Amino acid sequence: MRDLELLAPARNADIGIAAIDCGADAVYIAGPAFGARQAAGNTMDDIARLCTYARCFGARIFLTLNTILYDRELPEAERLLRAAKDAGVDAVIVQDLALAGTDILPLHASTQCAIRTPEEAAFHERLGFRRLVLERQISLEDVRRIRAAVGCELEFFVHGALCASYSGQCYLSEQIAGRSANRGACIQACRALYDLVDAQGRVLERSKALLSLKDLNLISRLDDLARAGVVSFKIEGRLKNISYVRNTVRAYSLALDRMVDAAPQTWRRTSFGRSEGGFTPQLEKTFNRGYTQLFLDGKRGPWAAMEIPKSMGEEIGTVTGTRTLSGPAAQTEITLRLRSPQTTLRNGDGFSFALPGGGVAGFRGDVCTGQTIRCQCTDVPSAGTRLFRNYSAAFEREMESDLPRRLIPVQVEVATQPAGDSAGIPDEEQRLILSAVARSADGREVRAVTPDAASPAANTERMEAMIRSQVSKTAGIYTFHLEKLDAAPTAGVLPYLRAAELNALRRALAEELDRIPCRKLPFSTPDTAPAQTAGPQQAAVTYKANVANRKAEALRRTLGAVSVDPAYELAHQEKAELMRMKYCLRYELGLCPVHQGARETDPLFLLNNGRRYALRFDCAKCEMTVSGTI
Repeated sequence: MRDLELLAPARNADIGIAAIDCGADAVYIAGPAFGARQAAGNTMDDIARLCTYARCFGARIFLTLNTILYDRELPEAERLLRAAKDAGVDAVIVQDLALAGTDILPLHASTQCAIRTPEEAAFHERLGFRRLVLERQISLEDVRRIRAAVGCELEFFVHGALCASYSGQCYLSEQIAGRSANRGACIQACRALYDLVDAQGRVLERSKALLSLKDLNLISRLDDLARAGVVSFKIEGRLKNISYVRNTVRAYSLALDRMVDAAPQTWRRTSFGRSEGGFTPQLEKTFNRGYTQLFLDGKRGPWAAMEIPKSMGEEIGTVTGTRTLSGPAAQTEITLRLRSPQTTLRNGDGFSFALPGGGVAGFRGDVCTGQTIRCQCTDVPSAGTRLFRNYSAAFEREMESDLPRRLIPVQVEVATQPAGDSAGIPDEEQRLILSAVARSADGREVRAVTPDAASPAANTERMEAMIRSQVSKTAGIYTFHLEKLDAAPTAGVLPYLRAAELNALRRALAEELDRIPCRKLPFSTPDTAPAQTAGPQQAAVTYKANVANRKAEALRRTLGAVSVDPAYELAHQEKAELMRMKYCLRYELGLCPVHQGARETDPLFLLNNGRRYALRFDCAKCEMTVSGTI
């Protein structure tokens, strides 16, 4: 039996609670400092509130403390770890190796550690990390090799935005604006517009987001990842809104449920209680730049979202004409030809389209009727423009009004027993009570009885039907199912009880269950023992190790490093390697001499706002690099 976890992002505690309601087994959230998303900080009181809610279902909460740290910040970081433990946090996701020696909370190695080989995985495991969050730009075969090399848990991103560079190895934001991605202040330079030029200065591509990737979507590959050794499936999006989290979590939770249902002896979820009912998730209606499975199969494909690095939404049709309406409000009427006759436009829908000179414009539909939209818009789409819907008013209303409910199954056994000393009293004259034993799916067991004795029911069959009906209902976060009804030792006699008394018995069972914490499942051990794998060479540790404090530097030296460069800001130096990635711009443009037979074009350059960056192509590793201003 292998345990599987769906790990959801949360910008704040309310979004985290929504994620759990929609089926998340765990949530990752930033504290008040040192999170890799500066705009997503939270107080420890809010994190404690989220932890309290998560405990109801045996769900876990992970704190993101995954920036690199300066010497002066280490005491504060350790204080935050202790506060997180007191708040109920289960583990902490870190990048800086200065925290590797702490035993306050279990440590997970952040994706910012850029773990993509068995050697790097084994290195981090030896430092005490319980879980490794793997680099996104690796293949299933890479995952299998890492699984064979380590015994700790493996986590893998399955959905959301993608960085062009290997995680933790991007210094472009730092070089351009002095805002470090490893300090949570990335300016998203990979979404910026660039010109691509060759060594002779000829422009090959103009004003495109040449480093922007589509979003990851591996919902159809969860089984493959699980069989490769992944135990935690992570959704990106700590800056996303609540509707994004609800929609993606619900979609992936249902997919995992289908996996478990198909092979219950193989898989189980790490938390308890299924999310039942509610809206039908639709990933195409949630923010995305188009979807890709990236390098999962070890093959290249169309990964780039260079034309429009934003979420356009679902394409709904083509504009056939526009006209300006008279009246006090300057409105435009847009007519279009819908792609599908099943498409229905609603008042309040949001629309987007590409501008002829580059960029994206959008507007909100004030009145939508059939194939006509009335709106107020600064940029008016011309005839022939493809129109997209990036906000579905109907779907957003459905998500708000029809939320799933997460309930823990409880099996109940009910028995009739005499009240007090009833020896020698005929069955039909005895005073009776109803005793119930409830066992929750996570293993808790509680008992309750009806407080008042009752006379035998005149109609036993009818009374039995009422007991089954009233006990097998929902109370709080529990859904009760009557598994056994025993009238012995009263020879088939049942007490006469009103519905209110049976409801009170069910509520009493729920209250007793609430007094006992829901248990948390430990992860199962890997199917095979890890091989003995040597760690990465430590001869010279460069700025790419992101060493920014003396403690991390000393640790590297202890592990055999001959030299350690503690200044990660060396990326400021001219010609420094700012990005390394599996994504290759030459391949995307059909210019690859290895796979596409194109002629050699190295070097190429990116131009942006007066800056020039050199592209290099490491064909032996099938990787591209972006080097500093030259």
